[in-house]
Amino acid sequence: MKQLVRAFVAVLAISFILLYIVNRLNSAQGLTEGNVLTVFNWGDYIDAELIDQFEEETGIKVIYETFDSNEAMLTKIQQGGTTYDIAVPSEYTIEKMKEEDLLLPVDHSKIPNLKNIDERFMDLSFDPGNEYSIPYFWGTVGIVYNTDMLEEKGMTLTSWNDLWDPRLKNEILLIDGAREIMGMGLNSLHYSLNDKNDDHLMEAKEKLDSLTPNIKAIVGDEIRLLMENDEASIGLVWSGVAAELMWEKDNLEYVVPEEGSNLWFDNMVIPKTAKNIDGAHQFMNFILDAENAAQNTEYVGYSTPNKAAVALLDEEIVGDERFYPDEEMTARLEVYENLGPRLLSRYNDLFLEFKMHRK
Repeated sequence: MKQLVRAFVAVLAISFILLYIVNRLNSAQGLTEGNVLTVFNWGDYIDAELIDQFEEETGIKVIYETFDSNEAMLTKIQQGGTTYDIAVPSEYTIEKMKEEDLLLPVDHSKIPNLKNIDERFMDLSFDPGNEYSIPYFWGTVGIVYNTDMLEEKGMTLTSWNDLWDPRLKNEILLIDGAREIMGMGLNSLHYSLNDKNDDHLMEAKEKLDSLTPNIKAIVGDEIRLLMENDEASIGLVWSGVAAELMWEKDNLEYVVPEEGSNLWFDNMVIPKTAKNIDGAHQFMNFILDAENAAQNTEYVGYSTPNKAAVALLDEEIVGDERFYPDEEMTARLEVYENLGPRLLSRYNDLFLEFKMHRK
């Protein structure tokens, strides 16, 4: 028994020694909790030069991880395996994270550059008073299309319903998102993309099924490469993806269909398990600096809510109503609501059935 006790004490002592050595090494490399910031963001959604600049200005080392959907981001934060100091969810996910007590309040007094944000993008329904979130980028969901390929077919695009034209057989790429695709089906029927009526949801799903002959693929980030290589004439995309594609190819155009679409907002939040709360506020304030926000906007291609940055950007960018829509278009757009677990599951199930129908 004494031998077991000695062995246990020896193992415990070695563990403490190893922990001490690791902490010393981390400290020597500057990797203490106070000067490490772990950021969880969408892929290719920040200018890497800004991360380098933030590290140089603050002495804080940034660990940058990415996700490809709100659902994937939320699941990882719920599981708690990795501690994140900053995350960048969309509006309906922010609402859900608030409900699940996954966020810390933001201290506005530590973000003086918050004054740079356009008031239109503050105090929105998903986070009144911006108690838990700070605006990052915003945009729309719409259609990017190859003008040359559509001209050959004698077509123009103004409506979601144009996508059902038989001339577009095997020509359409869809993003792999339940809210976006179900929303397209609902909007094409002049229903809200937050519709809760099951008869309407079934009607939208059946209409999507009838689009199957025209669908080439349902994909993720591959949509960029496929459109660049003229593999399809049409893609359902977020506005920033369209802007990036149009920068690469002159024969691509973007339209928000006349029936309406999604107006989305991505905001910075501080997860409740964050270890570097002061660093998180420093990062938010850094991103909201007018010059930094303008640089980030030019790199990412999405619309900035930062009015001070807008003043620094070329009129060619901020005057483009395809990406900075006027009030008339904005009035036809809807923000995704948090539908709750039951309805969200229904949307996801119908979207999965639609994907299975294609096979």
